[in-house]
Amino acid sequence: MNTQYITREGYQQLQEELDQLWRKERPEVTKIVTWAASLGDRSENADYHYNKRRLREIDRRVRFLRKVLEDVKVVDYHPEQEGKIFFGAWVELVDEQENQLKFRIVGAEEIYGRKDYISTNSPMARACIKKEVDDEVVLKLPEGSKTWFIQAVFYIK
Repeated sequence: MNTQYITREGYQQLQEELDQLWRKERPEVTKIVTWAASLGDRSENADYHYNKRRLREIDRRVRFLRKVLEDVKVVDYHPEQEGKIFFGAWVELVDEQENQLKFRIVGAEEIYGRKDYISTNSPMARACIKKEVDDEVVLKLPEGSKTWFIQAVFYIK
């Protein structure tokens, strides 16, 4: 398996989600399931069925998060990265029509819920790696190539 990279912030967010699910949400749902089961007939008990399903969802996500957190490698900023695009960089691009694009290059597990994050596996991220301000980024698209120019590269430490 290829090592998956993650920023320190991304790792902390996944760890917080795991803690929230395991220490807070799961015990609460377990209490509700136990209470609903004690009422007797479970065949038409909506509380029981809904919370039993929620418990399975929580357990599935907990297993996934534990596996991810065990397998990822946290990548921190290093001063020698300054000025060039590497993992964790914020990048600002502009095309010939003055359309602007701003994103951060992060691990695959960090992009969900963020429109300004792209995965290191994306074609745009791969095209940008090791480039610096004023360099061209050429992206091959189905309708042809698109050229972007790097306006800014920065890291939040």
